Amino acid sequence: MKTWLSSSLLSVAIASLPAWGTTYELPTDGSSVVGSDERIKSTYHDTLLDIARRYSLGYEEIIRANPGVDMWLPGEGTDILLPGRRILPPGPRAGLVVNLPEHRLYYYPKAKKGQHQVVITYPVSIGKMDWKSPLGETAVVAKQKHPSWYPPESIRKEHARNGDPIPKVVPPGPNNPLGDYKMRLGVGDGTYEIHGTNNPMAVGMAITHGCIRMYPEDVAALFPKVPVGTKVWLINDPVKVTFVGGDLLMEAHPPVDGQGQTLAPNLDLLAKQLDHALGSTVAAIHWDFAREALQKADGMPTVVGVEADLDTAPAKTAAAGT
Repeated sequence: MKTWLSSSLLSVAIASLPAWGTTYELPTDGSSVVGSDERIKSTYHDTLLDIARRYSLGYEEIIRANPGVDMWLPGEGTDILLPGRRILPPGPRAGLVVNLPEHRLYYYPKAKKGQHQVVITYPVSIGKMDWKSPLGETAVVAKQKHPSWYPPESIRKEHARNGDPIPKVVPPGPNNPLGDYKMRLGVGDGTYEIHGTNNPMAVGMAITHGCIRMYPEDVAALFPKVPVGTKVWLINDPVKVTFVGGDLLMEAHPPVDGQGQTLAPNLDLLAKQLDHALGSTVAAIHWDFAREALQKADGMPTVVGVEADLDTAPAKTAAAGT
């Protein structure tokens, strides 16, 4: 397991084994920034997807952090960036929070007496195409080990059209796309779930039929921690911001459409979302830095401005808009 405490990196992952999420101790000063980035050297037999799973990162997450690195053959001794510094998503720090553009789930377990509160985060896959992951507040309403899969008729028809027919019931086992664990959410028609997968290479992509898909080892670790009734927030926040020591820090991810499909970064849209994320807070934004970060949308927190001095806020705000 790879763990950050007090925002410092303490990597204890064994190279040959996958991680089971990433645990951060929440800063006692109320800061929204946790973790730090790490760099490693790849070995001759590594792929980027092997490294991603080993360090609890998703498909798109590790590729965006390492542009130009061959996904299948990074090569012996290649410098690989493991993005681990994060701005926590807005909203309650309780239960489960899934930020769809980030392709990431955050779990806030209740702190035990005398212990600091932590957050455990995992990469996930989300809905694609004409299927969409729902938004809003819900809860875990049921849990099941070794579930059978009863594919909806719409999914069976889709597979039939593609020449890959599936039965009405897929029993537990290696061919079951739900994996070994599922947690049903109380939204929609009752078919939305957080579950495992028999295709772990695709974790971190917009590839599911609306469900939240996790690495097998991650859902196995999360399943016993989350009781039925746990609150779940499904949010769509491609731009997260916070202030650290007076600096405005922004973390941008490619936005997703109403069907959960990842879109190319749209500067005008993301700029509006940056403004929305700031709310009533007055900041002097360095728009050259902000535009570059919004265009890259690589999920790496970047300084894009400073908190404005209230005595001179009107002048700074006007300058920031140029």
